[in-house]
Amino acid sequence: MSGAEQQILPEPVSPEPFRTVEVPGAVLAVHRPATGPGAVPTAAGPAGGRAPALFVHGLGGSAANWNALMARLGGELDGEAVDLPGFGESAPPADGDLGLSGHVRAVVGYLEAAGRGPVHLFGNSLGGAVSVRLAALRPDLVRSLTLVSPALPELPPRRSAWPTAMLAVPGVPALLRRLPTGARDPERAADGLLRLVYGDPDSLGPAERAEAVAQYRRRTELPWAAGALVGSARGIVSAYTERGEQALWRQAARVTVPVLLVYGLRDKLVSYRSARRACAAFADSRLLVLPDSGHVAMMEHPDAVARAVKELLGRA
Repeated sequence: MSGAEQQILPEPVSPEPFRTVEVPGAVLAVHRPATGPGAVPTAAGPAGGRAPALFVHGLGGSAANWNALMARLGGELDGEAVDLPGFGESAPPADGDLGLSGHVRAVVGYLEAAGRGPVHLFGNSLGGAVSVRLAALRPDLVRSLTLVSPALPELPPRRSAWPTAMLAVPGVPALLRRLPTGARDPERAADGLLRLVYGDPDSLGPAERAEAVAQYRRRTELPWAAGALVGSARGIVSAYTERGEQALWRQAARVTVPVLLVYGLRDKLVSYRSARRACAAFADSRLLVLPDSGHVAMMEHPDAVARAVKELLGRA
């Protein structure tokens, strides 16, 4: 199954302020780049004439996954990043709906509540699938799409993605929770996740790895973490099997805004071969392939991704 991964932030950062926004069925944590020491984000921070943008993370990730790219686009975009329900600082939804459409509903709810649309919309992995469906169903809310390794149906799935896909199989999550504590050591687990989502995890320094372990430990301490991960994994698997108007590839064909597709040749979860189908599916697309990137190119190679985004903005 492509795109069903647990992302972590390997770049050391200080905890950033955020605000919460109530949307139908959930309360979302919304993050804005801090403008100085002690800065606190507001519902409508000073945009300075910049176009609004929204960043949506992948399965197991958080708004922090976009820090590096948001910093590089700060001169062009008034960016915000959301924690999807059940991830980051956002609690699970009240109705328990962690499916793809549930996440789409939460993001739409936020854009409507904030009145920031249409936005330049960014999505990675699961967040990419959320963004595609949102753009197809609510074109009035989207100016452009930037999709980094989007979790669009891929058959057969990559062999390296099978372990994550197993999260969606009934009984497997409960079995994993019964593993001895040593088998879930945070340092070993964080290293395994880095090797899954990064093209070159050995390039990370000690401080970055320490931050990755801290992020992993914090995530596992949240009472709802496992349930949110499993529920969202099942949701993306279910979305891959949908047919008719709800099929993700059919919805991609309905997107009319300019689209930037970013793929890494070292991605172990989404095959770069999907890029050909994606380019054909979207009416107005351009492609960036990064030879040394894995599944989170906006974290590994933010400069290259930012350059491509600026070109897209010039056309949009």
